[in-house]
Amino acid sequence: MHTPSQLRAGLTRRHFLRHSALGLGGFAAAELLGMPPARPARARSVIYIHLAGSPSTLDLFDWKPRLRDLHMQPCPEDLLRNERFAFLKGHPRILGSPFRFARHGAAGGWFSELVPHTAAVADRIAMVHSLWTDQFNHAPAQLLIHTGAPRFGRPAMGAWLHYGLGSENRDLPGFVVLTSGGHAPDAGKSVWGSGFLPTLHQGVEFRSAGEPVLYLADPPGVGRAARRRSLDLLAELNAVQRERHGDPETDTRIAQYELAFRMQTSVPEACDLQREPREVLELYGADPGQASFANHCLLARRLVERGVRFVQLYDWGWDSHGTGPRDDLLTQLPRKCRETDRACAALILDLERRGLLEETLVVWGGEFGRTPMNEERNGSVFLGRDHHPHCFTMWLAGGGVKAGVTHGETDELGYRITKDPVHVHDLQATILHLLGIDHTRLTYRFQGREFRLTDVAGTVVHGLLA
Repeated sequence: MHTPSQLRAGLTRRHFLRHSALGLGGFAAAELLGMPPARPARARSVIYIHLAGSPSTLDLFDWKPRLRDLHMQPCPEDLLRNERFAFLKGHPRILGSPFRFARHGAAGGWFSELVPHTAAVADRIAMVHSLWTDQFNHAPAQLLIHTGAPRFGRPAMGAWLHYGLGSENRDLPGFVVLTSGGHAPDAGKSVWGSGFLPTLHQGVEFRSAGEPVLYLADPPGVGRAARRRSLDLLAELNAVQRERHGDPETDTRIAQYELAFRMQTSVPEACDLQREPREVLELYGADPGQASFANHCLLARRLVERGVRFVQLYDWGWDSHGTGPRDDLLTQLPRKCRETDRACAALILDLERRGLLEETLVVWGGEFGRTPMNEERNGSVFLGRDHHPHCFTMWLAGGGVKAGVTHGETDELGYRITKDPVHVHDLQATILHLLGIDHTRLTYRFQGREFRLTDVAGTVVHGLLA
């Protein structure tokens, strides 16, 4: 007969083996979870580029000449009937894109003049014009696309993948977050949190300027040997706590302390962009020592090269309402494209020439679309578009995705999907599938039921698979 403390210790050890995944390869971790791969994995890592605020893809990738024909004419009544908008009031007017479009790549996809570098890699990406979401405000839409639910408390996609597959580098976190644009996402750090999963799986925020990870260095006067002794003592104290209470989070705490100790050596090397050749820095437009989106793209490549499973890039400043020059289509949107377009294309080219693109899935997009109508909030003379959940564009590259294709279509005004709709849960299911995971089997029991990233929905988009 086991004592209660022995039973708790056994449960805790099993919990640690099940959830830590430190140093485990994907297949071994999947076996521990009783969750064999859905198919041989095409992708090993993910770099997910989220443009917080949502770019106006009607002005970047989804060319609609009909909008120009109807420019500044009253919006058709049938588009407004029973519709809710975040900010549009009265009877809005149609807004044609002020930018030139041209065809690029073998498939002749349309690209705006604002994204010439992305247009140059058109044959390496899959353009999806038919994404849609249930949410039309930023925080719930960001939560939905990243955690599978529009409410706080669910694990982020990167946390789910770290839980399911572990990390391939025991000296670096399996889920790393990089933020730029001077502002955090509207949903806050919940979009890279672990939710009800053990906190070991949450995203770790890195920086491309200053200390790569805050509070990682030892305090002044504390050497490595002293730090090692203090961690050993702390582990012993935590082990006593675990025996008394059987809390699985105690093992997570021990693992996090150990990872942080190893990161003190591994992180500075991984984040040192000065090690990159001059031609690579120029390709990205990177400037070591500065905080920038370009630096983050280069750092993302260095991280997946070292076995990091999921790298999330958040760039803020894409909320093009047109209330002034800081959020309009003619000033702010071109500015943001200049900051990001070159680096996004460079990431694809750099991964490809290093033989990493085939095993690295790159995802680009926002949380919803923008309306084909001009917002004109409070009589503003600046051009802008309101939030639009019914359709928007994202692109994917590498990691088993079919290159040079266009998936889905929208109507002549870019208002609704007319072919091959892709819900955000479908996108999530497809990402997991490319990593060898059946999205219906990657689950975690919490509050009496099984939860998963795709909730109770999600269908793999086979048309995107190579």
